[in-house]
Order: sequence, then C-alpha cells, then structure tokens
Amino acid sequence: MLVIIAMVVFWYGLIPMVGAFFNHRSWRNFRQRFNELRLKPFLDYTAYQTTEEGLFRFIGGFESTDGHTLWIRSTKLTVPVAIAGAQTYIFPMPKGETAPDTFYPDEEAPERIRWDRVSTLTEGARVFIGGLLRPLDNRMTFVSTKENPLLVIFYDGPERSLTNGVVRAGQRQNEYWNRLTPYSLTLGAFSLIIMVFSFLPRPAFRLTSITAFIALFIPFYPFLPPGMIFTMLYRRLRRQAGIYQFCRDLVRLPLAYFSPGERTTKLPDGESYGYVSCTVLPTDEKAVPLLIPEEPLRKGRNWYVFGSLNGEPQTEDTEGLRADREHLPGKPQDFFAPWGAIPGEPETLAKGYTVRGRILEISAWITFLVGLVVNIFFIGMIVFVGMAIFFLR
Repeated sequence: MLVIIAMVVFWYGLIPMVGAFFNHRSWRNFRQRFNELRLKPFLDYTAYQTTEEGLFRFIGGFESTDGHTLWIRSTKLTVPVAIAGAQTYIFPMPKGETAPDTFYPDEEAPERIRWDRVSTLTEGARVFIGGLLRPLDNRMTFVSTKENPLLVIFYDGPERSLTNGVVRAGQRQNEYWNRLTPYSLTLGAFSLIIMVFSFLPRPAFRLTSITAFIALFIPFYPFLPPGMIFTMLYRRLRRQAGIYQFCRDLVRLPLAYFSPGERTTKLPDGESYGYVSCTVLPTDEKAVPLLIPEEPLRKGRNWYVFGSLNGEPQTEDTEGLRADREHLPGKPQDFFAPWGAIPGEPETLAKGYTVRGRILEISAWITFLVGLVVNIFFIGMIVFVGMAIFFLR
C-alpha cells in the first residue's frame, strides 16, 4: 500500500510540481528581464550612429530573416538582430478591434517560441527588442550574451498595453501541465498497470491490485462528480488569486523609476516623471485613467497619480483638494512609463494584494485536495463493492 502511495506522489505529484517550479521561475525571470529593459533608453538614429556598446530597447516592424539575423524596421532606422541565444515570445492578438489598456489574467497567455517559427510571421508584425547593442560583422547589432540575454517579443496592439501584458504573463497558466507532465503521467500509469496485472492473479494481494487500479485514474478524478464541484471552486479561487498577483505587480510598476524618498525623476528620454496625491480625481473620465479600475478608494487613503510632469516637477500634494487637469501628471512620451491613478500608497497596496493572493492560493489548493480525497473515497467504495459482489457470486 505504501509503495502505491509513493508511486502516486512521485509520478502524479512530485515530478509535475518540479516542472511547474521551473516553468514559474522562467516566467518570473521573463517579467524581471522586461522590467529591467523598459528602464533603458530607446535606440534612435543618433544613438545607433554614435554608441560603441550599450543596453537599449527598440520597437519596430518585422522585415525579414535569413535564419541567422532578424531585421527590424522603424520609421527612421533598420536594425539587425542576431538570433543566436535570444529569448523569443509571441503575445496573443487582442480580442476585438482594439486592445484594452489593462489585461486581467484571464486572457490567453503569451507563448515562448522557437526561432524557426519566426519566418512564418507576416511582414510588419510589431516587435519589441531589448538587450545589448554592439558591433558584429562591421555593423551595430543586437546580440545575446550570458550576462545580457536578448529579449524579443512579437505582439499586436498598442505599445502601452505591452507592459501590462508582460505583467500578467504566465500568472494564470496551468503550471501542473508542463513539459514534464505527459512523461510523468505516462510512466506513472505504466507502473501502476504493471502492478495491477502482477498482483491480480494472487488472492493474497488482491487488495493491493484493486488499490493500484483505483490509483491509476487519479489524474481524472478532479473532473468527476462529486469532487468536480471542488475543482470548479478551486479554479475560481485561483483566478482571483491571479488577479491579486497581477494587481500587486501593476501598482509596483511606477516605483521602479524612483529612488527611495524621491517624488520626481527622469525617464530614459529625459522627460520629467513623478506623482501627486489627491483625495478626489476630476469627474472627467478622460482626465486620468485608473490603473486598477475595480479597486475603490478606501477611507483614509489618497489617489496617487503617476505620469509626465511636463518639465514642471510637483513638490506639493493636492491633498484635501479636488485635483484638476492642471495639477495632474500627463501621459508620458515613453510607452512603458505607467500613467494613471492608484487608489492608495503603491507599496502598501502591493503588500495587501500579496497577502490576499497567498490566502486565496492556499485556500484553492486545500479545496482541490479535499475534492480529490472525496472522489478517491467515493470511487474506491464503488470499486470495492463491485469487486466484492463479483468475487462472492
């Protein structure tokens, strides 16, 4: 009996969880790398002609590829990208004619792709490039190194939505189903089948054979009644936990531009960037967007509005006042600099989202395990009763 439990835990639980860990770490590294690169300057014609080496970001349209080099074209510049070692992702097309400014984690997840799929993309597809620019074959080229891996993202939709899309990347993927899972389930099922047929002819081990047979189908139990109800509840809790994780990362986006204690800073293009706080926003909905649309302003908190200060740093809050357009930061020229209002101090909100997300995630897994145990007990009783009737006839 203990051998069967050990086999189920190892093949159906431990190995897929190891794959889930590496999958989760991969997406976390992807988000971290993008957040580092969005703070680097944009590559323009002047920088391309004068720089000797440096970290840049670049946005353009896919032009062509020869299998070794990718050519990306903007309105004023065409840049070669060395394929070797680059990390390449493709983001799903937005639903409808326009892409929303905020992506909640129930949208289709992005996908990491191999370079041999790039040639199938249509000319003009939008591309984000971030990484090291250095001379290669007598021309300045984006290259990938161990210290500075090159990041390439194919996407569709407005550039301002790309950052939010990266924040949600991988947060609601089914981490249990990963590259290791099919092999693990196959080997686990094969091992249990061998055990069933090895012990079934031996009456002394008939209970062991029946137990192995029940354990064989454990991966399907969460989708069978009555435990399916717990699985549905698990999915709802996991989705809400993913939304809190998304909101946590979203409210922290503007903070990456500031040193501790700063209220104003400079973006990579030299634009002044900062925030003001106020108790009431303008009634005009177009005055400033809400970064967390569904989060209300709670009593005792202020709105924190981040954006471009248009060369006029704000040193005083409008606390206690109704802010108007003249007091609010505007939309930055930099696509990746967040612009909008946050209903409270960002770091405080982030900590609250973290706690709520973890509580829901733990609750989700407890719910899932309860449903699995219920189905194992229920199906086990049916099998044992059926086998008892069969052998007593």
